[in-house]
This record gives sequence, C-alpha cells and structure tokens, in this order.
Amino acid sequence: MSAREVIVEADGGSRGNPGPAGYGAVVFDADRVAVLAERKEALGVATNNVAEYRGLIAGLEAAAELGARVVAVRMDSKLVVEQMSGRWKVKHPAMIPLADRARRLAAGFDRVSYRWIPRAENSHADRLANEAMDDGGLIEEVHEAVAATSAGSSGSARPASGKAMANATSAGTEAPGPAARFAGADPVADSRSASARLSASPGWTGATGRPTRFLLLRHGQTELSVQRRYSGRGNPPLTAVGREQAARAAKMLAAKGDIGAVVSSPLGRARETAEAAAAALGLEVRVIDGLTETDFGDWEGLTFREAAERDPDLHARWLGDPSLPAPGGESFDAVRERVEEARRDLVARYPGANIVVVSHVTPIKTLLQLALGVGPSLLYRLHLDLASLSLAEFYPDGGSSVRLVNDTSYL
Repeated sequence: MSAREVIVEADGGSRGNPGPAGYGAVVFDADRVAVLAERKEALGVATNNVAEYRGLIAGLEAAAELGARVVAVRMDSKLVVEQMSGRWKVKHPAMIPLADRARRLAAGFDRVSYRWIPRAENSHADRLANEAMDDGGLIEEVHEAVAATSAGSSGSARPASGKAMANATSAGTEAPGPAARFAGADPVADSRSASARLSASPGWTGATGRPTRFLLLRHGQTELSVQRRYSGRGNPPLTAVGREQAARAAKMLAAKGDIGAVVSSPLGRARETAEAAAAALGLEVRVIDGLTETDFGDWEGLTFREAAERDPDLHARWLGDPSLPAPGGESFDAVRERVEEARRDLVARYPGANIVVVSHVTPIKTLLQLALGVGPSLLYRLHLDLASLSLAEFYPDGGSSVRLVNDTSYL
C-alpha cells in the first residue's frame, strides 16, 4: 500500500517520570478518516520526553513503510514539536540521539510539518501509549515464570540500548571465554572489564561451562513485511530499506567482533541479511534448514484480516493454540521441534562461541522461549522488529539465559 500524504499522531507517557513508560503512534490518511498503521510499545523505565520522541520515531517509521512522501505530524508534546521544528534547541543528552534519529527519518520524506495539538485531540495515540504501558508487565511476568521453573535462580530487568533487555535466566555463572567477552549491545557493559561483566551475569544456579551465545538477527524489510502479510515459505527479496538495515546490522556486528560463525535460514531474505553480516565479519554463511520460517500454508501472502475473514473459526483458534496449523501449513509446535533440534546441533557444533543466527519472527521467538523456559504465550505477545537483535545463551549443562530482546539502536 502506498500513501503519498499522511497524518502521524504520536504520544508517550511515563508513570512516575521516570517510571514505566510506553509510546503510541497512529498513521491516518490525508483526510484523517482511515487508520493506515498503528504502533505501540512498552519501554521499561523512561521519562515522558523519551517516550514522546520514541512515539514520533515509530510514527515516522510507519509512514515510511507505507511509502508516504508528505507527513503532517500532530503531537501534544510542546517540547518535541518545537525542537523538531527547529525553534528550540535540544539540550538534554538523552534527547540528542533521539532527535537526530527523528531528523534522519524526516529527511527521507519530501516534506514533514509539525503541529502542537491539545491532548484531547490526540486521544488515539494516547490510548495506544497507555495500552503499551499496561502491557509493560510482560518482562516481569517472564521473570516470574523463570523464577518458578529455576529454583534458586535470580534475575533482573534493566533498560537496554535497544527496546528491552531481559536478564532472566535459568542458568548461572559464566566461565570466561568468547561468549563472556561479547558484551552485546549494551554500551555500559562494553566498557566494563571482563571480570566485572562476569560478576554481573544473571542468576546463580551453578551452571558450568561456557555458553554458546546466539546473536538472533531478524532479516531486513521485504514488500510483504511492509504490507504486513503472512510471509512464511514465500521468498520475497529485501527491499532497498531491507538491504540498508542488513548493512547497518552487519556494521554493528563487525564492530563487536569475536564472532565464530554466521548461520541462516535457507530463505532468501534471511540469507541476504546473513551474507551482509558474514562479509563484514570475514566468514561464510552456513544454512540451517531448521531455522526457516513457519509454513503458513493457504494464508501465505494474506493480511491478518484477510486470513481471519477466510477462515474465521480456525484463525481465532490458531491464535491461541500452538498445536493447530494454518490450512495446508505448519503448527507452532512443529516449528518448536525443528528449532529445538537446530539449537541442540548448533550448541554442539559451536561450544562456547558467539554465533550470529539470522532467521525469522517465529524461530527467533521460539529460541527466546526455549532460553526462558516459558510457555507459548510468548509467541503471541513478544514483538520483534525487522533487522532487530536479541541475545540468548545456552550452556552445555542445559542452563540458559536471555540478555537482550529486540535491539534496533544501530538502525
């Protein structure tokens, strides 16, 4: 779908300022009648201003995905509107990178205007932001689930450089090695000594050996992802935006270094993303069939609404039952079996190493689910952006941990 002119309304909130925060953004058509896209996300602990900027960024990203060329931004944040209009300077250190990111996005349109509106006129985005803050308990719920299944373990959630960090674990101390030296996408952790990072490992259950650390990279943008269609075994190529996302991810991974392998789903969009990373790292891509996306069968290429209208009863049940396959397709339980087999093989093949695993939404969520030891609800509730990075560790004695979820700070 392409929309030449759109309206973006965005909002953010923090319950405590700083406190549990979230943003919401909605893209309307030029007449402000049809809703073209919605975005919302919980941010953990942040300020109102950070959440408002994140809402603006999400709205601009959604408008870009829709192919908009002219954007009218409407927000009830006087600070964001005045700073983005160039009338106020951006002085706070936390705001500078957010404002820069928003300006880079805005530069991709023919024209972007900014207008302050009263909160009462921003109710749609405000509702989405509040829903995001209400949903912010997911990470805490994951911690509780892990604690219930891992006697004696401890975990904590803290803000990450990306969208969410889950320091939940069912493993414990981390022996020095390649995985221990890779500090992920956390610039604070990157500046610590190796011993300090080890002492900050999540949980203490006596797990031994060096973990194999999976750097879980989702592929870049395709036309089907822009249109929000089920994209399983079909093979759409990366868009120009997707290739740029792959290049940025590759640059980030190359800067981190200490990576022993790059493995990929066999599908073209994942392989293209993986090849960019491998080239930057001086490695070859190893294709793992078990990392391929879910087979959505007859729903391939349909939107959520189209699939629900085609098979209303089955689609409704499928959304809550991982044992049900799409018509002519594959169930999430079947995906879990092959992903678990791939995980075991990779841990055995690359013990104690950092490996880039380029795959798709369902396999990556499944690997995070396996690392956390939680139920299938994670598949339906966790959001992963295109070209995002997550980190999961798997120990040789069966322990596991998740260090990072859905980082997009490098894009």
